[in-house]
Amino acid sequence: MNLLDTLTEKTIALNLQGRTKEAIIDELLTILAGTGKIADRPEARRSVLEREKSLSTGMKNGIALPHGKTDAVSEMIACMGISNHGVPFDSMDGEPSRLFIMTLSPRNKTGPHLQFLAEVSRLFKSEEKRAALLAAKTQADIFSIMASS
Repeated sequence: MNLLDTLTEKTIALNLQGRTKEAIIDELLTILAGTGKIADRPEARRSVLEREKSLSTGMKNGIALPHGKTDAVSEMIACMGISNHGVPFDSMDGEPSRLFIMTLSPRNKTGPHLQFLAEVSRLFKSEEKRAALLAAKTQADIFSIMASS
């Protein structure tokens, strides 16, 4: 599963406005709903929030990977959002998050979901790459930065 095959310019948002975990999740769901690939948005939202209740997807270094397994999608879909301000996300290091990648996957398909999360984790290990993404001004900039990994 290739991150750049899954994301498109339409599924990348700069300047997220949310100030809470739920607000960010709702913004990211709006991006994914725009793909036309979510059959039941309330169900998709429930799956992501349920996952957050069991264990936060706030990682380290300002990254959060909210995701859910749901029957509301027939294939894995993903989006990326960047916030100009830190958002409390119950992260592992206690720091707010600014880089968000959300995935929704069908309940019956685990492989692509796990491969995607592993690829994202590798990509964001680089402090230079994280800084470049935060400084990006356009979706094209983000593609260029991610393609250079």
